[in-house]
Amino acid sequence: MRNTLIFAGNSCPALTGQICENLGMTPAKAELTQFSNGETSVRILTSVREKDVFVVQSGSPRINDSIMELLIMISACKGGSANKVTAVLPYFPYSRQSKKKSPRGAITARMLANLLGVAGVKHVITVDLHASQMQGFFRCPVDNLHAEPIIAKWIKRNVPNWREAVVVSKNPGGTKRVTSLADALKLNFGLVTTDRRRGTNMTGSMIMSHLDGFDRRFDDSTQSDKAQAASRRKSAVQLDSDYDDRRAQEVIHGRLIQGHIVEDDFPSPGRSTAGNSVQGDDPMTMSHASSFFAPDRQSLAGGANGESSSDEEDNAFEDPTAEHMITLVGDVKNRTVFIVDDMIDKPGSWIAAAETVVKKGRAKKVYCIATHGVFGGDCLEQLQACECIDTIVVTNSFPINEERVRNSSKLVILDLSFLLAEAIRRNHYGESISPLFQHIGD
Repeated sequence: MRNTLIFAGNSCPALTGQICENLGMTPAKAELTQFSNGETSVRILTSVREKDVFVVQSGSPRINDSIMELLIMISACKGGSANKVTAVLPYFPYSRQSKKKSPRGAITARMLANLLGVAGVKHVITVDLHASQMQGFFRCPVDNLHAEPIIAKWIKRNVPNWREAVVVSKNPGGTKRVTSLADALKLNFGLVTTDRRRGTNMTGSMIMSHLDGFDRRFDDSTQSDKAQAASRRKSAVQLDSDYDDRRAQEVIHGRLIQGHIVEDDFPSPGRSTAGNSVQGDDPMTMSHASSFFAPDRQSLAGGANGESSSDEEDNAFEDPTAEHMITLVGDVKNRTVFIVDDMIDKPGSWIAAAETVVKKGRAKKVYCIATHGVFGGDCLEQLQACECIDTIVVTNSFPINEERVRNSSKLVILDLSFLLAEAIRRNHYGESISPLFQHIGD
């Protein structure tokens, strides 16, 4: 492509090289160094005057250094009289901080969008934003590409009997992403959800006792109506018993302690008086702790949003005194299961969902699929050690250490270079990128 330059940041030089190879180009030369005190230094070694410049920089384990490097490169190209500077971010940093999670929290993703605009970016290309509404943070056009067609093509080519599989969301916030893949593959979908189990308290007992008394008084005055209703329900059950039996089998409950499925007779962990259930003998304190009155903590963030609940779930799983109830909605018995989300960072919710569909739902095989393989801490090693997980599928949007890749036999990395290269080419020539969202048959 004439009058086009592609610069590589330090976070993903290999991905940038593959993109340039697909376009028949070589990466433009730039010198990226750091001073002894950690300051980032950038020198553009190629003339960018009146050129269409693309800077490829993804999130990385050194996320803040990557951001500063990207901002300085954009500013340097803009100062060198580049015609247009486009930031290509396969994984957009701070995308999980796209809303206020506490009254005094910061919307960091919006701040980063503002910084990119100040640096001089005129266009942004990214892949699978954590929240698609983030596109409204920018004052420039944003192309939010999807890895779903690439994932769907890999499934069709590499998963035996994929037509009988079930796509499962590991939390309510990911249902839209899961149903999209399920619709593309024409598969059924399911849902795994967790809820913290609360102990019995005096206030709850008082409320339920009061309601029970009300029910008894109400029953005495409406016996005939209830008898007629019971008769109608009995008739409905007899006429449609097969339907009811099938529906009952599609909702399965299990106990989760420290992030793992346990048997129903497993002893519950000890509860501290300052922690989860009753706090002292004060009725007002007990009333506030009751699940009947206690508000959802997410309401402080402007309403419940499941997209940000994964980290909170993973943190809760680490509490040795906490017990959760996990629910599987959907029939996965003797089927392959695709557990899908946008990123894999912590292992807790993934392992819990995998153990639920295998140990409770009797699934045959489990694939953990995500676009961004962040793998914080020892996440990849824990997923590798989990017996209920057979394959881990991610893309190369986030750089993964080569040694970790070699030590993980379950890990499969899909290539985004063709998708990003075509997006860059279409952007340069002013062509529509709509074909990149379509599923093309094999």
